[in-house]
Amino acid sequence: YTVADPRNVCPTDWHVPTDAEWSAFINYLDPNADGGIAIPNTAGGKMKSTGTQYWQSPNMGATNESGFSGLPGGLHGTTGSFNYIGEYGDWWSSTESVTDRAWVRGLNKDDGSVSRTRWTKVEGFTVRCLRD
Repeated sequence: YTVADPRNVCPTDWHVPTDAEWSAFINYLDPNADGGIAIPNTAGGKMKSTGTQYWQSPNMGATNESGFSGLPGGLHGTTGSFNYIGEYGDWWSSTESVTDRAWVRGLNKDDGSVSRTRWTKVEGFTVRCLRD
């Protein structure tokens, strides 16, 4: 699993954010979001790139006021297929929820919320590196 690989997917002096670091960022954007647990929230729209060049319509709530510029990379499924490009953007945390799963933050085209979910580590999602 790339995020947990000791060789580090991120460059020197960077790391994959922990679940707590994601929560802190999301709560900064919307203090009522509870790290993405409380849905609806406004943090997701503040994280999404605007317009429909990359996001499928309607890209609801997108303002990108945080500068995160989240794009809808979809996922790489367990069968080797790429799915939901243009509809969803999901980012791994480096924090396991249980042995075969880790926490993910997700955005979608249909609302301005960000969600906190756990996915099996065999799924392929986007990685965002954070400077140490």
